Amino acid sequence: MTPYIRMRLANKDKGNFRAEGNVLWIYDAIASDEEEAMWFGGISPKQFMKALGDTTGPVTVRVNSPGGSVFGAQAMVTAMRAHPHLITVQVDSLAASAASVIATAAAKLVMVPGSMLMIHKAWSIAVGNETDMHKTGDLLAKIDGEIAATYAARAGKPAEHFIDLMAAETWLTADEAVAEGLADEVVTENTQRPKAQWNLSGYAKAPALPEPDEAPADPVENIEPAAPVEPPAAPDMQARRARELAARLVANPI
Repeated sequence: MTPYIRMRLANKDKGNFRAEGNVLWIYDAIASDEEEAMWFGGISPKQFMKALGDTTGPVTVRVNSPGGSVFGAQAMVTAMRAHPHLITVQVDSLAASAASVIATAAAKLVMVPGSMLMIHKAWSIAVGNETDMHKTGDLLAKIDGEIAATYAARAGKPAEHFIDLMAAETWLTADEAVAEGLADEVVTENTQRPKAQWNLSGYAKAPALPEPDEAPADPVENIEPAAPVEPPAAPDMQARRARELAARLVANPI
């Protein structure tokens, strides 16, 4: 089991997504779709789009997320850009990896004292020959370029500057994010928020945090879906489906 899958499983059911009026709370990982969210936890683009579509007027999206699927995040960003009203993202605690893309794509980004923004180069896993490996590398380079362009457009700095920060897996405090031009301001009022403590063991330079709950043990076959969308399959079918989903998860850039 890869460190990223172990991290996702360790964070499953620790967070939540909810909407109250025109405030959306992304307090979970970012999933690529609903099936992935069911098995590995996280917020699906469909769930986010439905909640965003139900709002009227300016929207605040409050974020505390360990990251997740690049493509899931991009689908959410597309919905945000199509929304007819101002969207403000407030980072309440952490906007890591794919969650930083969502945060920096908003019309306005504010952070509370003590919160962090983490940016890094996209990850994936490839199996195959030299051609397959080069294709994966080319895809990751394109994804990194698109993400860096998002940061650069907000900050007014060259994309290459952010490629370097991404390569170093950079954890920015609220003040540092403002200095880089990624966040607009640090806010000190109305910062009450629910807590969500993430396991960040999949990242190389995560800041020291209290000991997280243990990640589920191998093998992947032990994963059980939270809410089956169809009649339960035989145990061997469930195990095979879990393996298929795990393979898709590691191949989906994060």
